[in-house]
Amino acid sequence: IKWDQYFIVTSVVLVSVILAFSHKKRLLCVSLRTDTVYFHLPPLDGQQKCVYGVSCYRQMEAKVLKVREADITRETVQKSVCVLSRLPLFGLIQAKLQLITHAYFEEKDFSQISILKELYDHMNRSLSCTALEGSQIYLGLSARDLILHFKHKVLILFKLILLEKKILFYVTPVKRLVETLMTVLSLFPGIIEHGLADSSHYQPRRSISEDFSSAEIKSADEESLSMSTTDITNISKDLLDSECEWETLEPHVMDEMEGKVDITHLNTFDTDSGLPITVQPQSATGQGMLSSGLVSGLQEDQYGLPLAVFTKGYLCMPYMALQQHHLLSDISVRGFVAGATNILFRQQRHLSDAIVDVDEARIQIHDPELRKMLYLSTADLRFADYLVKHVTENKEDVFLDGTGWEGGDEWIRAQFGLYVHSLLSSALQQDHERLLADYGTAFTSAWKITHNYRVWISNKHPAMANITPGHPFQGQYSVADVKIRLSHSMQNSERGKKFGNAVMSTSRSVVQTGKAVGQSVGGALTVAKSAMSSWFSMLAQPTAAVSASSQSAD
Repeated sequence: IKWDQYFIVTSVVLVSVILAFSHKKRLLCVSLRTDTVYFHLPPLDGQQKCVYGVSCYRQMEAKVLKVREADITRETVQKSVCVLSRLPLFGLIQAKLQLITHAYFEEKDFSQISILKELYDHMNRSLSCTALEGSQIYLGLSARDLILHFKHKVLILFKLILLEKKILFYVTPVKRLVETLMTVLSLFPGIIEHGLADSSHYQPRRSISEDFSSAEIKSADEESLSMSTTDITNISKDLLDSECEWETLEPHVMDEMEGKVDITHLNTFDTDSGLPITVQPQSATGQGMLSSGLVSGLQEDQYGLPLAVFTKGYLCMPYMALQQHHLLSDISVRGFVAGATNILFRQQRHLSDAIVDVDEARIQIHDPELRKMLYLSTADLRFADYLVKHVTENKEDVFLDGTGWEGGDEWIRAQFGLYVHSLLSSALQQDHERLLADYGTAFTSAWKITHNYRVWISNKHPAMANITPGHPFQGQYSVADVKIRLSHSMQNSERGKKFGNAVMSTSRSVVQTGKAVGQSVGGALTVAKSAMSSWFSMLAQPTAAVSASSQSAD
């Protein structure tokens, strides 16, 4: 990669650069005229946090350029305008960057970078940490489209991440890949806003107290960093060359928290109406400020969220280049949620626990034990069916277009927020085994040994006393549950698919056989009818002949 231009960082936007792709090595498929990439980079300084990158790629014919530089030797030229930021405002940055990239290419002179300087200055003036508190952070991440495409499988993806498994998303183009992956993460309360700060780290820290002491925590607006071409190049080198292992938390930190909250259990699922009582917890901004987690180091709300999933070597890589392939098998990487467009990532199945084919909305899991953990309980199926029904019922509403509350993006995220809060609250109860059974016994047993659960349970969260424990869709079985289970099994299990195909094949055979039988019977009746007619005709002909000869004899 040739870094043509770079700018000195101020507060939010670290750098704005132009990437010129060489003809030997290209990060993106040149068959695409335009595409967008989201990516994460580790910081140059260990005290800093993850660097969030957005890149808009375009290509055009070289002959239309007003000024043709010496390095442009082919018929087409490919360049990408890239922004590195401290804030995970992917959709907002992409919307601005896409327009600027288009205008930059329309100049047909890549030496004219004034428009990029204006973009850099504008974003540093307009973007701040306050943008993390509103809905702008979810711009371009449609939870509705995710539910419409994956349906109840979204809950399986959700549980896979809670279990901190190695998950690979695969699809082209890159824009669809990264948006799908980030939309799944947006279902987790606070993950995108504050839970990705360590998602590109996999180097050990010396101690928790050194890394997360209050004296060293600075706001993004107070930090500044100057980056040169060499510094930017070193980002990729640091990401590729690090082979260090993470420390494990001290045993005493992981001890079960004392004095679990005892809350009277309430049934939150109305079996008559099929609707849950969705008492959604208030946002952190309404009941208290965020604080730095002692163990996780993340900015947490009063419920201990976001969960410390993407910490301690569990990586989030929205887009992985082929040069990062070795990270999938690195011993210091305990897991990942990654996106790739290269078929080589998909072919090496042994490096991933689950491969998500976005085009086919299919999740490939080869470990039977993991499949057992992800088996959706009846309550889970009710939850997923509830989401799908509310989203599909409103999908034709061209006026709301997903902006309404019920069935909209915010509503969907609120339901998953309730799911997580209820799950955590259930884990605190004296009869937690009974309450957690509705989430799946195998799943909850595996979840309790994950890093994010052990970090969360190691601290006290008094606000959880306000959350009703138990699955939001718990309740007695009904005929509707049997139908949901049957539909789920038919659509997803291999045996169900084979059975469904067999039924369809049998149905076609019955129809074809019926037609054939009908034709055979109809043909036989026609032949019989014709034979009878001929027989009667033959009987009639001799009689007529006899009559004629009698008349002539007379």
